[in-house]
Amino acid sequence: MNLTCMRKYFLLLLAVPSFISATAQHTQIVGDELAVYKKARELYTGGQFSLAYPLFKDLQHALRSTDRANQVVASQDIEYYATVCGLKQNDTNAVFAAQQFIELEANNPRSQMMSFHLAGYQFRNQRFDDAIPLYEQAGIANLSNDEISEMKFNLGYAYFTKQDFASAKPLFDAIRQIDTDPHYLDANYYYGFIAYADREYRSALECFKKVESHADYGKVVPFYITEIYYFTGQKEKALTYGEDMLRRGGGYYDLEMRQLVGHAYFEKKEFTKALPYLEKYVTESEKVRREDIYELSYCYYQEKRWAKAIEGFKQLSGKEDSLSQNSMYLLGDAYLKVNQKANARTAFAFCAANSSNEVQREISKFNYAKLSYELGYTDVALSEFRDFLNEFPNSANGREARELLVDALARTNNFREAKEQIEQLSNPSENTKKIYPRVLYGRAVELINDQDINGADALLNKILQDKYNAPVLSLTHFWKGEILYRKDNLDDAILNHNKYLEAPVVNGEVNPANSKYTLGYCYLRKENYNRALGYFDAVSKNAANSKNVSEQDAWLRTADCYYMNREYKKAQGMYENAITNSWASADNAVFQKAMITGISNSNEKINQLKTIERRYPNSSLISDANLEIGTTYMADDKYRDAVPFLNTVLNTPGSASLKPRALLNLGISHYNLNNNTEAITQYKALISQYPNAAETEDAQENLEKIYIESGRAGEYADFMRSTGKPLSASREDSLTYTAAERLYTAGDINGALTGFEQYLSRFPSGYFSLNALFYSSEIYDSRKDYVRALPGYEAIAARGSSRYAEKSAFQAARINYFELKNYPKAEQYFAILKTVAVTQENKLEAIRGLLRSQYYQQKYTEAEANAVELAALKNASTDDRVMANLVLGRAAQIKGNFSEAIVKYKNVVSLNKAAFAAEARYEIANCNFQMNKLPEAEKAAFEVVNKSGSYENWLTRAYLLLGDIYWKQKDYFNAKATFQSVADNTTIAELKQEAQTKLARVTEEEKAASKIGN
Repeated sequence: MNLTCMRKYFLLLLAVPSFISATAQHTQIVGDELAVYKKARELYTGGQFSLAYPLFKDLQHALRSTDRANQVVASQDIEYYATVCGLKQNDTNAVFAAQQFIELEANNPRSQMMSFHLAGYQFRNQRFDDAIPLYEQAGIANLSNDEISEMKFNLGYAYFTKQDFASAKPLFDAIRQIDTDPHYLDANYYYGFIAYADREYRSALECFKKVESHADYGKVVPFYITEIYYFTGQKEKALTYGEDMLRRGGGYYDLEMRQLVGHAYFEKKEFTKALPYLEKYVTESEKVRREDIYELSYCYYQEKRWAKAIEGFKQLSGKEDSLSQNSMYLLGDAYLKVNQKANARTAFAFCAANSSNEVQREISKFNYAKLSYELGYTDVALSEFRDFLNEFPNSANGREARELLVDALARTNNFREAKEQIEQLSNPSENTKKIYPRVLYGRAVELINDQDINGADALLNKILQDKYNAPVLSLTHFWKGEILYRKDNLDDAILNHNKYLEAPVVNGEVNPANSKYTLGYCYLRKENYNRALGYFDAVSKNAANSKNVSEQDAWLRTADCYYMNREYKKAQGMYENAITNSWASADNAVFQKAMITGISNSNEKINQLKTIERRYPNSSLISDANLEIGTTYMADDKYRDAVPFLNTVLNTPGSASLKPRALLNLGISHYNLNNNTEAITQYKALISQYPNAAETEDAQENLEKIYIESGRAGEYADFMRSTGKPLSASREDSLTYTAAERLYTAGDINGALTGFEQYLSRFPSGYFSLNALFYSSEIYDSRKDYVRALPGYEAIAARGSSRYAEKSAFQAARINYFELKNYPKAEQYFAILKTVAVTQENKLEAIRGLLRSQYYQQKYTEAEANAVELAALKNASTDDRVMANLVLGRAAQIKGNFSEAIVKYKNVVSLNKAAFAAEARYEIANCNFQMNKLPEAEKAAFEVVNKSGSYENWLTRAYLLLGDIYWKQKDYFNAKATFQSVADNTTIAELKQEAQTKLARVTEEEKAASKIGN
């Protein structure tokens, strides 16, 4: 307690008897003046200073108006008494006179007396700094007993107010022992406080008991008496006395007394009795200690008043001491009692992070892991169970922890983490061994969705070798067949799909229809049309009016098989169905139907082909149709009619693969029209622009024939020389390349590679340089030596159109994308592939790769147009639509169109279950947060936690977002717990730093808003 805050009591000063110095000479005073002087002295001696003062003032005036030589002694007396009366009347003018008297008068006793009276004046006016030296100067030699008592008390009190307790203590001690002294009770009161502060409890108690019944002091000292009983071990007496004083009421320290009584009952574990005292104290105090919050909360806890206990314990988080740890431990248990598991989990997390009590930390760490598992925080549960078992291998909860860990691995969708955890177990149980193939399968499907088919294939192979693979064996054969098909291993793909069909299981994309669909394509690519027909027919038999793209495609492939088997009537009927129903591939059906018609009627074939451009203006088959029309006219010797259609092919962008054939046919047509000049122009264009095209050799022979026929062999030689292929081409060039090619054909890959490299070093721009570059890259690619394969592919792609340009651009793009993760270069070569691709499959791959490359470079705005184009393609896959929607969502989000972005992200989630879904789920939560839709944001963030646990980046960001949501809602308890969890558990340095920064900021904000005192 701050002793300067004690109530101050000021007592009137007693009159001091006057005296006249024995050495003083009597002054002659005339009759009336002498009578006035005597009367004034009587009043002064009687303590009637207010009546004496004007009389002495009159005498002062009279003396000052007469000759002082005849009034020497009387004048000093009159000055003294007049000044003292002035001080007694608190006349400020008397202060100066008193100071002058002390300094100038030679009468030392009178000067000391004047110091005493001036000190009293300063004391009454609370000028204690001025009073103290005056009291010390006055001494006691000339003072009466009453004056000595007054001086000691006043001087002691002045020291007391200056907190000079050592000087004040003996002064109060002297007075407190004289029960007749007017300051007896006051001195006991103040001496008691000094003794209390000095921990002299016996003396303090003796003093306080003397003033216990005092009207004013009695409102203060009971609290200190109770404390003294408590501090001296008399706790029962403290309780009895304290409660009695509280019943009486009116105590100055009522709240503090309740705190003390409540604490005493708390120590006795009588929580029911402690509760009302502590409750009133905490509720009504402006600031309270953490210990008081804890004791009250613990009483609520013991009384099973869970809500109140929770409210209190929550305020005690964030410290590293035992009180905080114990509070969090009890808080977690209280939350469990009201079935608030999420909050209980947070409380146990705080407790487990505190090392003050190892037993509580062990139990809390287990409970935190268990609740994390039960609430769907699978990644945290796995990590925590593992840490718990490593740190507490002999824990009583060890067995349950292991069982829950195994169960988590069995039931979670976090296949990546589950796989890692199982593979780290030295002696897995039989139950875990049975779970392992299912985990491998789940992870393999994730890798397939993420386009990592090599990684998926390795896991599927593990499953096939596992003796517990029965539950997922059929599913494994399905995906194994799909991967082998993508790798062009058709025979093994057929084998695995047939094994799947022996015991088919339906699970999403895994179903008999899709298996037969892939088998159909396997046999189609093997040109086994009869077998392909059976599978496609099984998929498409109910597809006549279907809207399912796969069934429609199977229907058309069935028609293609009939066509290749020359069952034209059946094929034609199926093509007509596709056209009638306006299927996405109706243009292809028109084309194929026209080809059938052309077998017997070339004119009708031409008419049907002409309709493609009109009916399907965006069809990729328009150039094919024009080329076929031109070719059909040529077959009927209608060369003039063929020319405009062939020219259209040349003038159509994106028809690079068809232009060599168009140029050759134009040359032939003009030649047959006797227009040799134009024929020469077309052949030269073909030879110059497409030197390595398959049609170039025919063009060269035809050009040679024309020049020779016209006697212009020299011009032909000059032209061939200008193309870099003179008629006398280097024999060495040809032989060097031919030797390497023969080794390659014979299967001597090492010898062939050496030969191709020697050829390129000697003839870097040789006639066969493109061939040599391409085959060298193919060899390196087959060995998975992508770094060495890449330069050749890139060089070929950079040279423009050639017979190898399409595949080289394709390979250069894929190596940069998949193997080297060089997304800028991947983007460059996918863009080239998009311009040179002939097949629809590669065009689609180009757009698909271009979009993904831009995505990984975060070029969302640039990628937006590609995303729209990809999504609109009729043969776009589910993964394509996922990527398109993801990019469109990102683009909308950048523009602040959060609602539109959420629509796109939800499309992603509906189509994908892997990494992109994790990203989309997080961004849905983020968009809602940006729109201040906090409940929706929280729900979406938990979607990431519960359904995308394999993806640490998005999972961690979701936790950070949850922390932001709690923070914005002023839920500091859960905000701190969430940020602390991220800071402790994430392996991503950037996100760890972000969590630590936010934790510090939310802690400071909570501290500023808290009621708890320092």
